[in-house]
Amino acid sequence: MSGEIYMAAAAALAYEKRMEVIANNLANVNTAGFKRDDVAFQAYLSSASGAAAPVYPPYPAAQAGASFWVSYESRTDFSPGPLQQTGNTFDLALNGNGFFNVESPDGGVYTRRGNFTLSSEGVLVTQEGWPVQGTSGEIRVEGRNAGPGGLDFSVGEDGTVRVNGRDAGRLRIENFPGAGSLVKIGHGYFKPASAAAAAEPLEEVRIAQGFLEMSNVEAVRAMTEMIEILRGYESYQRVIRSVDEANAKSINEVGRTS
Repeated sequence: MSGEIYMAAAAALAYEKRMEVIANNLANVNTAGFKRDDVAFQAYLSSASGAAAPVYPPYPAAQAGASFWVSYESRTDFSPGPLQQTGNTFDLALNGNGFFNVESPDGGVYTRRGNFTLSSEGVLVTQEGWPVQGTSGEIRVEGRNAGPGGLDFSVGEDGTVRVNGRDAGRLRIENFPGAGSLVKIGHGYFKPASAAAAAEPLEEVRIAQGFLEMSNVEAVRAMTEMIEILRGYESYQRVIRSVDEANAKSINEVGRTS
C-alpha cells in the first residue's frame, strides 16, 4: 500500500470511530442520566529505532507510510444534563456534583440515573432491582401501607429520606474529583477506572425529588458533527480513489514509447 493511501485510510478510520461514538450519543439523547462521549485522537510515527513518538500538524510526508498511525480513545463528558420534572415520588435528580451509590451483583457501582422504585421487600432499588445505598446501608421503607393517605415518602435536598414522618436514612452520595476516575459499564452505570480511584463522600448535596436528570447530549450539535464527519470521511475516500487511479495510470503507461 502506498504511503498516500495508508495515511488517508488512517484518517478515514479515525472519522469512522468518531462517527460511531456520536451515533451512540444520539441514540441516548432521551436516556435519563446518560453522559455523552467524546473522542480524542493522537498521531504517532515510528522512529528509526522503532520507538513510537507523537506527531502533530503539519504531519510528515506520505512517504512515512506504515510508520505513521492514529490512535484514539473515548472520554466521557460528565457535565450535568437538564432536569426534567416527572412528578414521580421515587424519581430523584442530583442538582450538582456526585453519584448515587448502588449495589450491583458485581459490587458497588455509580449512576446519575435516578428513576428508582420500591422492591416487594420495601427496599429502594434501581430499575434493575439493585439496592440504592444509604450512609448506613440499604434504604428500607417500613410501614409503606400505613396511614389513610397511603405512603408518605419524601427525600430532602440533603438526601435525608423520610417515610410517614420518620427518618429512614440518608442517601449515600459520593464524588470522583479526578478526571477519568470512572468508566462506563452500560445502562447509565459507572465503576472506578482503577483501585486508586477512590470515591469521596459528598457533604454538600442537592437532590430534587420528582425530577430526573436527562442526557447531556445536545441533539443539534451532534447532528452538525455527524454532517462534518461524513464530509471529512468522503474527502478521504476521494483521496484514496484519486491516488489509486493515478497509480493505476502510471503502471499502465510504464514501458510505453511515444
